[in-house]
Amino acid sequence: MADVNVKKWYVVRAVSGQENKVKAYIETEIARLEMTDYVSQVLVPTEKVVTVKEGKKLVKDKVYFPGYVMIEANLVGEIPHIIKSITSVIGFLGEIKGGEPVPLRMSEVNRMLGKVDELAVNTDTRSIPFNVGETIKVIDGPFNGFNGSVEKINEEKRKLEVMVKIFGRKTPLELSFMQVEKV
Repeated sequence: MADVNVKKWYVVRAVSGQENKVKAYIETEIARLEMTDYVSQVLVPTEKVVTVKEGKKLVKDKVYFPGYVMIEANLVGEIPHIIKSITSVIGFLGEIKGGEPVPLRMSEVNRMLGKVDELAVNTDTRSIPFNVGETIKVIDGPFNGFNGSVEKINEEKRKLEVMVKIFGRKTPLELSFMQVEKV
């Protein structure tokens, strides 16, 4: 009997859009067969995507690697066969089609897991998409449709101070990054 404690990360190919279902199916099946000693983690790397719809900020989880599910397992005996037979699973990522599943290198795993953690923590700390002096258009709020120029950028609050001409007078507005777009 192989050592149960030796687990490696593998990539399971799944039908795109079904990643979370595949994760749930694998977890349920492994638990049902009492094989949790062999499969310790099933992950679907996601990133948070922020969109604005009707003035409301929506945060959605978007699958980072569509069609792929990561699994930490000791693929002994029937385990690979059980996983392959799960609905919406295409197979394992391997060197050759139909060949043995190839484990990920630890550096790849760390990079992927690091990315997942980073994406989970930093929902909104992407690089600042605006520059001082740049002309922008207001796309949300009471000044929707007005153009203005960026005066100041507050990175922490993700807000801009924008000078907008209203009735021929320059007026400063504080707007979030989500309320404006580049012209």
